[in-house]
Amino acid sequence: MQVVILSLIAALIGAGLIVQIGLNAQLRAALGAVSIASIVNFVVGLAALVVVAIATVPRWPGAAEAAAVPRLAWLSGLFGALYVAGSTVLGPKLGAVLFLSLTILGQVVASLLVDHYGVLSFQAQPISVQRMLGALLVVVGVVLVARA
Repeated sequence: MQVVILSLIAALIGAGLIVQIGLNAQLRAALGAVSIASIVNFVVGLAALVVVAIATVPRWPGAAEAAAVPRLAWLSGLFGALYVAGSTVLGPKLGAVLFLSLTILGQVVASLLVDHYGVLSFQAQPISVQRMLGALLVVVGVVLVARA
C-alpha cells in the first residue's frame, strides 16, 4: 500500500511540473525575460521551503555539516535552475507532451548509467535486458509523440 501512495505522490509531482512550465511561461511573457521568470520561480520556492524547514527541522546544520558536504553536491541547484529556465523556453515551443517525454527520456538514460555505475549515492544496479527494453519503449513513445 505504501508503494501505491508514494507512486501517486510521484505522479502528482510530475503533473505539477506541467503546471510549473505553464506558469513560468506566463511569468516570462509578463516579465519579459527567462532569467527573471526563473528567479521569481526560485524565490517563491525558497520562501515555501524556508517556511517548511522552520516548521519541521528541529536543529539546523552548522558549519561542520556544511564543510562535510562534497564539493560537487553544492552544484545540485544548478540542474534545477537549468530545468526551470529550459522548460520555460522549450515547453511552450515543443508542447507539454513532447517536452516532458524528452525530459523523461533523458532521465531514463541518465538513470540507467547512474544505476549501472552506482554513482551519486545510488546503489549499483547493472543494466539488464529488461531495463534496456524499458528505455527503448520510452524512445518509441517519444518518437510517437513527436510525430503526432
